[in-house]
Amino acid sequence: MYFDELNLNDNILDALDDMRFETCTPIQEHCIPVILDGRDLMGIAQTGTGKTAAYLLPILSLLDDGFYPPDANNCVIMSPTRELAQQIDQAMQGFGYYLQNVSSVAVYGGNDGNRYDREMRALKLGADVIIATPGRLISHITMGNVDFSRISFFVLDEADRMLDMGFSEDILAIAKHLPPTCQTLMFSATMPPKIEQLAKTLLKNPAVVKLAVSKPADNIRQMAYVCHDNQKLGILRDLFKKQELKRVIIFSGHKNKVKDIARDLMRMKVSCGEMHSDLDQSQRDQIMHSFKNGHIDVLVATDIVARGIDIDDIEVVINYDVPHDAEDYVHRIGRTARANRFGTAITLVRGREIGLFMQIEKFLGRTIEKLPLPDGLGEAPEYKPMPANKGRRRHSFKNRGRKRKR
Repeated sequence: MYFDELNLNDNILDALDDMRFETCTPIQEHCIPVILDGRDLMGIAQTGTGKTAAYLLPILSLLDDGFYPPDANNCVIMSPTRELAQQIDQAMQGFGYYLQNVSSVAVYGGNDGNRYDREMRALKLGADVIIATPGRLISHITMGNVDFSRISFFVLDEADRMLDMGFSEDILAIAKHLPPTCQTLMFSATMPPKIEQLAKTLLKNPAVVKLAVSKPADNIRQMAYVCHDNQKLGILRDLFKKQELKRVIIFSGHKNKVKDIARDLMRMKVSCGEMHSDLDQSQRDQIMHSFKNGHIDVLVATDIVARGIDIDDIEVVINYDVPHDAEDYVHRIGRTARANRFGTAITLVRGREIGLFMQIEKFLGRTIEKLPLPDGLGEAPEYKPMPANKGRRRHSFKNRGRKRKR
């Protein structure tokens, strides 16, 4: 379907035309009419399917049509991370290029006091669209800087990610300030029970748009090393020694491991940066700017950049550890092979993670190529699930300090 077949206003269509966007993605085709009709919505689709435009385009079109108070905060868009909030804000500037009377403000933490003051002024003047991370928005609510009494749209982007990061109570606290007439839109890549419960709490008779999680692109070559944990660093060393790897993201699920990997790579003279929740906003911005501009070759990151961050020229994704579910695996390796390029995804699978990786292969409907370990690293574990108690210490406190009965 073409965008001009939808009931978007001319200013939005002109911006889309300038950006050479003509046809809708499936999530956009199904969600935009629902939002224009004023219904609550639960949209389930993985990253990269166009969810941001699916809610921004109809909301901006409605705001520009002038049916909402010009001096009020009319829309709140919640984002799990500062990086995604910045990206939504950038999309807002593009889609809203011809919207003279629709204003916005991005509200997120980790900045100096000057930015907080600018946010406060924009909120009090009635910015139409607020793009915010939960903690920072609650700070402004507590200080009385924002008036939710006339909010017409409440959007939760990457809702599953927000709950994974522990923002459930913050979201419910923010929602309590919304008027009962507010139209609520939730977007999520997955639909676990906790998302279903949140949807029941926040949404009123919602339309549900659910797109199946797609498999990784065919132009991603997927490979894996089955290894022991103490062999992973040797595999990385071999990869960087034998190949001129550039435009690489290395993922780990633990921020301390990210720091260790980055330190080890620097010892190998690999130009790299790290991205995790311990960095403040200025540090994150600097790292992302350096990586996007090619000043560093490798980004070592937690899943903070697995979703919602668009960098088109990533050549290799390395999973230093196995993601806990197949959808996270798809999100991670989906950072490569974008814009019709080819890419490589390499996963390091230690013994205890073999079962997880087998589940990913089952989801993909294929066996991923297993590479032999580099010379000198020793034997690899057998590729079969480890028994549940294998390798775990069994502690018994029951008889501690007691004499054994004879």
